[in-house]
Amino acid sequence: MEDFKVKDASLASKGLLQIEWASKHMPVLNQIKKRFNKEKPFEGVTLGACLHVTKETAVLVEALLVGGAKVALSGSNPLSTQDSVAAALAKKGVHVFAWRGETTEEYYWCVERAIDHKPAITLDDGADLVGTIHSKRTEALANIKGGTEETTTGVLRLRAMEKTGTLKYPIIAVNDAYTKYLFDNRYGTGQSTIDGILRATNTLLAGKNFVVCGYGWCGRGIAMRAKGMGANVTVTEVNPLRALEAAMNGFRVMPIAEAAAIGDLFITTTGDINVIGKEHMQKMKDGAILANSGHFNVEINIKHLEEIAVSKRNLRPNLKEYTLEDGRKLYLLAEGRLVNLAAAEGHPSEVMDMSFANQALCAEYLAKTQKMLPKVHPVPKEIDETVAKLKLHAMKIKIDELTDEQKKYLATWQMGTI
Repeated sequence: MEDFKVKDASLASKGLLQIEWASKHMPVLNQIKKRFNKEKPFEGVTLGACLHVTKETAVLVEALLVGGAKVALSGSNPLSTQDSVAAALAKKGVHVFAWRGETTEEYYWCVERAIDHKPAITLDDGADLVGTIHSKRTEALANIKGGTEETTTGVLRLRAMEKTGTLKYPIIAVNDAYTKYLFDNRYGTGQSTIDGILRATNTLLAGKNFVVCGYGWCGRGIAMRAKGMGANVTVTEVNPLRALEAAMNGFRVMPIAEAAAIGDLFITTTGDINVIGKEHMQKMKDGAILANSGHFNVEINIKHLEEIAVSKRNLRPNLKEYTLEDGRKLYLLAEGRLVNLAAAEGHPSEVMDMSFANQALCAEYLAKTQKMLPKVHPVPKEIDETVAKLKLHAMKIKIDELTDEQKKYLATWQMGTI
């Protein structure tokens, strides 16, 4: 069995510095790490993870390690791995299989190497680890007690598995914790997506027509941040409630077929396939920029873009120019993969602090719980509230508490109008 595979083990010292920097901005996870170090909740437990191999993920892994865990880790996106961080984790004894620029074949090879270590608990970001276990590596199921899922797309896939009776072990939907999606999805994705776009293009957002496809929590965050940079934001949606909310928040709302003709920059964040296709690209302005901040590289139909282009070239890192037959040029960022991770560093450490605190506490919950049904479970309320309280404490923010009289009033109906 291979212990690890990274691009360049000599990058470890650089990675250790990056992890140290992230750790200084993740006080919640560090408080949990101190307790884990004393209590050793994962003694003798192997955790298999398929997560973005970033400096923030490394802080989570460190907390699991001091808690007694053995960790086998693969990357959850071929372009999101920070190679220096992967090298540093390998030096720390993590069985890490990840490097930036993996082919699809290499990506799944890495996922299977994590499975080789026979995890009892899985931590996933996009459900590729769970999907591989349920399809190609079913022998691993006998050893697995439960798992967690980090992102919206993964939760959707797992709920589809549950609905068809395919899911064979319990999964806690970390993505659905209030302390995850209200902050990570909105503020994290909002800032890191803009960061990725600017690093790849160095374009001015002020005055640009910025089209956000999808107004879930990630789309809300991106639209908010783009507006703050002076862009004219248009939202496309299929959900009438979200479309109405976007309109009430002051954004133009229209179908993608109409937005295609006016947009200067397009960002997809729906979790669905072929959101932008040939019929939309053929209407776009010369110089339009296309990017994706959804988990998989399927939202922009790259095959269609390749079909209508007569030539293509790389202009700068993560920026590819496609020239169409009529001379118009369209620009694709980060190969249509997660622009915030492929072209930047992902979410800020401060917001991942809460997301990964949920991951750590949910993994501990699974380790201590005897039996759970093989379905998608919500994050226990006490975990969500613990993370919020720890974050407030770290930020030195105090809040009020209900008096006994107030608790009684909220718990009864007899008092009525006083």
